Amino acid sequence: MAAADYILRRANRSDADGILSAHRDSIRVIGPLFYPPDIVDDWGGPLTGDLYVRAMDRGEVFFIAVGAIDGEPAVLGFATHRVRGEQHRTAVYVRGAAARRGIGSALFRLAEADALASGADSIHVDASLAAVDFYKANGFQATGRGEHRLRTGRLMPCVFMQKTLTRV
Repeated sequence: MAAADYILRRANRSDADGILSAHRDSIRVIGPLFYPPDIVDDWGGPLTGDLYVRAMDRGEVFFIAVGAIDGEPAVLGFATHRVRGEQHRTAVYVRGAAARRGIGSALFRLAEADALASGADSIHVDASLAAVDFYKANGFQATGRGEHRLRTGRLMPCVFMQKTLTRV
């Protein structure tokens, strides 16, 4: 998928359902390659559009890629930037059909630029096992292995990663 096949922009509240659809698709299509069904179900099951609206209201910034799926406009993926405690954090999700086409990296660069503009020196992620190679390719280094607590309370194996940011 060429960059001309999608547009990148900052998301707003009206994009919440599109973000939800892309998030669930990413988890359901890519997640089973790395996790058993119970974890995949708990990872994607409790998501709602309101989750993204509340996150935006708390200051989390979402960037989306919008393109077409079966001729209909759709959110192909998203990236976020948020501050939790002292850490600047990110997450990137791309629909299975749009994966490995540069969309996730393009979205991450927007989140990274937002973190830099916010004064961040580094950015952190609890990377799913499915995303470790993606984050490594985007300059992250593993700082440890552990578990990420899903909204249901279930623990999901992950890799803690960090990227030191450089001001240009």
